Amino acid sequence: MSYETIGKVRVWGKVDEGALKQAQTCAYHGDVVQTLLMADHHKGYSQPIGGVVAYDGQISPSGVGYDIACGNKAVRTNLMAADVKKVIKPIMDEIGRRIEFGVGRSNAKPVDHELFDDPDWSVYRQIGGNVHDKLKKLAREQLGTVGSGNHYVDLFEEPETGRLWVGNHFGSRGFGHKTASGFLNLAAGRDFLGKAPGESMDQPPVLLDLNSENGDLYYRAMKLAGRYAYAGRDYVIRQVLGILGATSDFEVHNHHNFAWQEKHEGKDCIVVRKGATPSAPGQLGFIGGSMADISVIVRGKDTSENRDSFYSTVHGAGRVMSRTQAAGKMNWKTRVRVGGEITEERMMKAVKRFDVELRGGGTDESPFVYRNLREVLDAHAETIDVLHTLKPIGVAMAGANEYDPYKD
Repeated sequence: MSYETIGKVRVWGKVDEGALKQAQTCAYHGDVVQTLLMADHHKGYSQPIGGVVAYDGQISPSGVGYDIACGNKAVRTNLMAADVKKVIKPIMDEIGRRIEFGVGRSNAKPVDHELFDDPDWSVYRQIGGNVHDKLKKLAREQLGTVGSGNHYVDLFEEPETGRLWVGNHFGSRGFGHKTASGFLNLAAGRDFLGKAPGESMDQPPVLLDLNSENGDLYYRAMKLAGRYAYAGRDYVIRQVLGILGATSDFEVHNHHNFAWQEKHEGKDCIVVRKGATPSAPGQLGFIGGSMADISVIVRGKDTSENRDSFYSTVHGAGRVMSRTQAAGKMNWKTRVRVGGEITEERMMKAVKRFDVELRGGGTDESPFVYRNLREVLDAHAETIDVLHTLKPIGVAMAGANEYDPYKD
């Protein structure tokens, strides 16, 4: 086996002690079936990123996290990357103009979608007050915007075939964040839209019984946020295909911050994955690297180790350096960062060496803050096959110095 069991936690890859401590806290709170750490694990809020916790009849809003249904979509286009590289600069300029990146961004014109007639919006009416109208308005305004932090739109070349791929990474935006905050507030006896007090990164998970009123409402709201995230990623991919004048013939689309009802080791479980990709036998997933590293399309294997992983794998390369350590501390009055180990010059040299056309992105998202993706994939070699290796040729992200509140 490629993993070790430390206490009650199954761990893949090199151990991050902070993340392991958080996972062990999760392992001893609630009706836990199993706790696991994928090879890209690092500290998160309450449940570590790269962490998986399977519960018997419980769900964890803090485990799913603030960026409900954060995930990836990738499509293979009918174009050859070599042809796109000839005009990559204006294409990336147009992606930067047409797609909204950054905190709190809204589309100039709200996007209409059948999702806004979904019956599960009734969850927010049950909560009462102006919750329904406020969150639905926010969701309409932000559908198809990408956000900040590690969220992106990328163009890729598949070296083996020369084909051009398009990929993106983001979740349910402000709607999902307010949903997560709201249910954490309700669990603590506060108003749904109230301001939460300061919370510890290492606090125990917040748990709801799935058959309780709040548990049922949260589960329905989470699934709605999941459909919203899918709709947003679909919309952005369509925008990019329109800019390229391209069509697609193959797609992979998955969440990695979500909870699923699954059966493992003979038990019905609620599997909470935070920064972990589902990898059931035959299931496809898109896993992104850094702006100067490969990304991959993977497929879950039918192996005993994959069963032991509760059909879970990595969602990315995994951070090895915090945002503050990399970019320094932000003075929000002057919007100037002080300190930081990674300079913009060093970042741009690395991106240039990898032959990537970059739009946006700060040193807190530079290649130096992430593990090498191949290393974390190797730790899961017995659970997944790599079907397609993708090299970025264009990366678009929010600009430097954008604060990321979604804690992914």
